[in-house]
Amino acid sequence: MTNTPSLDADADRTARLRRGAIAGLSLVLLGLLLLTTVGDARPPHRTSPVYDPPVLAGQQLYGNCAGGFYARRGEAIVLTSTGHCATEGEVAFDPDGIGVRGIFGPAARDASCPYAGHTCASSDLNYLVVERDRIPWGHLNEVDLGTGGYRIIQPGTRPLACADIGLGDEVEIDGRAIYRTGTVVEKGENLNPGDGAYFPCMIAATIQAATGDSGGAVLVRGIPAGVTSRSFGGFLGFTPLAEGMAQLGIDLCTTPNCGLEPPGAGSTSPVP
Repeated sequence: MTNTPSLDADADRTARLRRGAIAGLSLVLLGLLLLTTVGDARPPHRTSPVYDPPVLAGQQLYGNCAGGFYARRGEAIVLTSTGHCATEGEVAFDPDGIGVRGIFGPAARDASCPYAGHTCASSDLNYLVVERDRIPWGHLNEVDLGTGGYRIIQPGTRPLACADIGLGDEVEIDGRAIYRTGTVVEKGENLNPGDGAYFPCMIAATIQAATGDSGGAVLVRGIPAGVTSRSFGGFLGFTPLAEGMAQLGIDLCTTPNCGLEPPGAGSTSPVP
């Protein structure tokens, strides 16, 4: 693999996974820069329904942030994303700039960090506290992969941790409404002078990734597994889901209403 040209000279950083074969590849925070073309991009054409309100798990959430998975924090429904896209207390508006989708909560963080000049966290994860009228009741255990269709998270499904993910495993994402698949090719620590965040586990996959993919749902072997976080030479880098959810105290939704009673009667219905 070869380095991709930097899109911003100030953001051209060298990334190194300590045990990785992808050491030295260019790293980009996917939520912070602008990229207009991707090698495998193709016009979206979906056949699955869009609900009202829509399932944003797997879809674009806010600006350059994508939505990950629906989860529960106490009585609140949240939607995972990434800590480098939005700060705590930031409001996520609809694309029209008027409607409100929710308010971002904190990012996952370790209580302390032994690496000077870095923040430490188990995963590059935060969450959006979803506005009650934007919760897609009846579909909280679904992930919308656009042209790849919906994925149903089965009851009792456990999000994957770093140790559960192996080389050669199949990976799926749908950030920016571009469905892509690939395989895991490397795992290691994310620690280097050019990246201010330390993650004990970063996983690389053979999927073209770009700005706007950040925070998006990563499925491995069809199971919720990760958070889109970095680009290594244009290829996907993601952090594991289980560790980040545990650090934030949130639980993956594995039933249509995530164990809560929806207001009123019925669930959302397809929009023709």
